Amino acid sequence: MPRFHNWLQHHRLAAFFVLSYVISWLSWPVYALGMMPTMEFLPIGPLAAAVVVIGLAEGRSGYRAWGRRIIRWRVGWVWYAVALLLPAVLVLVTGTVNILLGAAAPGLSQLTWTGLLVVFAVRLVNPMDGPLGEEPGFRGYAVPLLQAGRSPLQSAALLGVVVAFWHLPLIIFGGLSLIGLPTTFVITFLYVWLFNRTGGSVLMTLLFHNSQGTFTVGSYGFTGPDEPRAELIYFVVVAAAALATILLDRPAWRSAPKEATDVGPLSRRFNRTASGPPA
Repeated sequence: MPRFHNWLQHHRLAAFFVLSYVISWLSWPVYALGMMPTMEFLPIGPLAAAVVVIGLAEGRSGYRAWGRRIIRWRVGWVWYAVALLLPAVLVLVTGTVNILLGAAAPGLSQLTWTGLLVVFAVRLVNPMDGPLGEEPGFRGYAVPLLQAGRSPLQSAALLGVVVAFWHLPLIIFGGLSLIGLPTTFVITFLYVWLFNRTGGSVLMTLLFHNSQGTFTVGSYGFTGPDEPRAELIYFVVVAAAALATILLDRPAWRSAPKEATDVGPLSRRFNRTASGPPA
């Protein structure tokens, strides 16, 4: 056990990613063998993995640092507006362009503010849904570890690959279209940018994710060829937004704020070990 504990402390990020995949993909091989009627993808994987790895490798101090990032709410009203409205703007631009290209949007007539607010509220507190299942893990735990030794740009690219392929079972079993993988990759840059610009606030990325899943491209009710075209347009729009943050806010991609980087006792000890004894 001491040897395992020491190994885990030095490989927290790898352990977190592997465990996230294992938990979320748990039913995939069982379903593939025909031993269960449906494939249940478990979005709670990253949240559960973070709880387990922090508990085994860091203990109370790790939970305290993680908890502070999750509830960090003093970020300024502008960032609340960004977190809540930017996802809707991306969808509105996508829908408008598709409609201008001749698409019909029958789903818009069925949308109500009450319905959208109910969906938003339920998703916000449901750990079996994307926002609460993913954000405390992928952004709240993985990003600070990635940024301990990498730039935000490198960290976003690495996390984008991990998160995109984490959704692979949904592609294989029809829950998500193939273009969902590159879209997930590029939107990860927006999540990391928001996380860093708010001093490592998981709450902001949670609101962003929740807003992204409340009013979606699917809300328009596009059918036939209009549907895949809308998904392609959405990918282009999200990629353009991510590229805009990289080009127009370059300082945000050079270095991360201390609050968004893992600078706890474990990281300081590992960094000293890696650099060797003082001369």
